[in-house]
Amino acid sequence: MVNKELKKEDNNTKSINKMKNYIIFLLAALGLLACKTEEKQQEVAEWPHAVTYEIFVQSFNDSNGDGIGDINGMTEKLDYLAELGVKGVWLMPIMPSPSYHKYDVTDYRDIHPDYGTLDDFKNFVNKAHEKGIHVVIDLVINHSSSLHPWFMESKKGADNPYRDYYVWKTEEEIESLDPVEKGPDSDNPIHWHENEGDDYRYYGYFIGGMPDLNFHNPKVKEEIYDIGRFWLQEVGVDGFRLDAARHIFDENAEDNHEFWIEFRAEMEKAKPDVYLVGEVWSDVKSVAPYLNGIPALFNFDMGMKILEAVNTQEEAGLPEFHHYIRNYYDSVNTDFIDATFITNHDQNRGLSEFDGEINKGKLAASILMTLPGSPYLYYGEEIGMLGQKPDEQIREPYLWASVEQDSGRPKWETPVYSTDETVIPLAGQQDNPASLYNHYKQLINYRNISAPLTYGDIAPTGMKVEGLTCWYRVHENDTLLVMHNLTGKQLQVKNDELGQFEKEFTINGAIELQDQSISLDPYTSTVLKQ
Repeated sequence: MVNKELKKEDNNTKSINKMKNYIIFLLAALGLLACKTEEKQQEVAEWPHAVTYEIFVQSFNDSNGDGIGDINGMTEKLDYLAELGVKGVWLMPIMPSPSYHKYDVTDYRDIHPDYGTLDDFKNFVNKAHEKGIHVVIDLVINHSSSLHPWFMESKKGADNPYRDYYVWKTEEEIESLDPVEKGPDSDNPIHWHENEGDDYRYYGYFIGGMPDLNFHNPKVKEEIYDIGRFWLQEVGVDGFRLDAARHIFDENAEDNHEFWIEFRAEMEKAKPDVYLVGEVWSDVKSVAPYLNGIPALFNFDMGMKILEAVNTQEEAGLPEFHHYIRNYYDSVNTDFIDATFITNHDQNRGLSEFDGEINKGKLAASILMTLPGSPYLYYGEEIGMLGQKPDEQIREPYLWASVEQDSGRPKWETPVYSTDETVIPLAGQQDNPASLYNHYKQLINYRNISAPLTYGDIAPTGMKVEGLTCWYRVHENDTLLVMHNLTGKQLQVKNDELGQFEKEFTINGAIELQDQSISLDPYTSTVLKQ
């Protein structure tokens, strides 16, 4: 797959396009300056309500030339993250593990040696905090690695003191159980695995190399709570992304809900303002009960809705759906945090879902950043990285500069989708005002100064125009009207209410606002202020 914008052009065409890019940027900048002040506005977005950046450390930045991204490499790029405008980072697993992805932990109190040392990580956390960037790490406690010392002992036999750290049953016992259904987070149909020379099988929802821990055992709970205390108090992280949160007790969802309430209470004893964000990949009604234990949950449904709206050029009830989700969550926990995103490390990259069309990538970013919630940005999304399953190919190395000049580009994997031929590296986008990178940067920094976009509620407008999605963002006495042209053609909208609004911010094109009508360029997004 090749980005359509990367087709070869002759020199004259390049010059024309370069001029167009600067004109588009100027229009966008004028839209931003339409705010009725000449002074630089103060940032109002405070984390965790600001933007968080998800990093796969192995693919981010290599500081020592061994081909693998590392902790010190991330530390080198903190200025980049601060300039982009993000206020937090979520790190995919960083603990010792036998796999490249590290979702099967062998030591819960250390750093994988490929990534560096615990001291390197403590330095990273301190430097991040100095720049106002919070640090969240993946905590994978539903299961361990089959090479974890606990499991190595557990598999030795029923008399071993670690036997009950995991779930073991005989064939007869397994046959009497209700089968556990596959879900969107795993397509593995085999959940019970053989242990050679043993009449018992052990439970592993994902694969045999990831045996599930037995949280019916109080000792396991206390081990996990103590691990959480270690990272919060001794290392200084700000919170955890909780992997596979709905699988702690696969036989009973209510046990899951109760466990996470207990987990939250224990973590708040260690760090009162601890941030917990969970992966519960399911429908809205199944997700909502987790909010009492995990106040922030990833909104998979909204990510899919954004992809659908951009690809079909039809809003398909996007604002109404988001309004419904938020109201439903609010009925469970009024202090919930809606962790929104386009795609993450388990899904095909967003731009690949858009067949490499940069304007669609810009549109999806504009929608994400103007909806309610606390947006998450997957590393490389801001430069248009591509990727489709299998998983290794949606986690390819970040492109900082051209391959000849990119000393920090990891080389642990030969990329299939994100190469110099398909993606313009960061260095080639930073000075291009119309680049995807600068589109994200403008959106994030505008959102950071906008209280309605950061904290406001969403309300549908009732405007029904083909190819348009729009909504109100309301915060205290401020009301914004957000409008997105989902199509590749000029869009005209007439509505009496438009007379109440004036220009605030426009990106990726231009608008013409008159008394009771507005025209939007293709793929253009605008925010109007009442």
